[in-house]
Amino acid sequence: MLQLKANLKSMGNNMDIAEVVRKSGLPTSTLRYYEQLGLIRSIGRSGLRRQYSPEVLNTLNLISLGRIAGISLNEMAEMLNQSEVSKPYIDRDLLTKKALEIDEQIKRLKAVRDSLNHVATCPHESHMDCSSFQKLMKVVKRYVPQKQR
Repeated sequence: MLQLKANLKSMGNNMDIAEVVRKSGLPTSTLRYYEQLGLIRSIGRSGLRRQYSPEVLNTLNLISLGRIAGISLNEMAEMLNQSEVSKPYIDRDLLTKKALEIDEQIKRLKAVRDSLNHVATCPHESHMDCSSFQKLMKVVKRYVPQKQR
């Protein structure tokens, strides 16, 4: 009887998929997709509903942070597969690489912002008469990603 109570108590800490959806803000389709990719794991079912340990919320937060930083789901899967439950593995080289990519993106965005501000306030009647705008037109190709050319 005592063991049954312990099992019921530990089951009470688990969350079904609806609770994970509510707490994480992610749709069930995303959770299922992440599970399919091996990013998260359900610990069983209660009826037809998947059950998750509370730690899944930390994992989902790590995945979200990684996505914001431009880390692919495959890269996240590699890191998570090398992790222990309470200690996520962090690929510091990958993070350094992503930080440098973000720095380059910030430089490009600042240049675009400054150019847009200049064009918006340019005193020339036509932007084509503006030497600053002409310089922008010449250098714009180096800021366009290869896929868009």
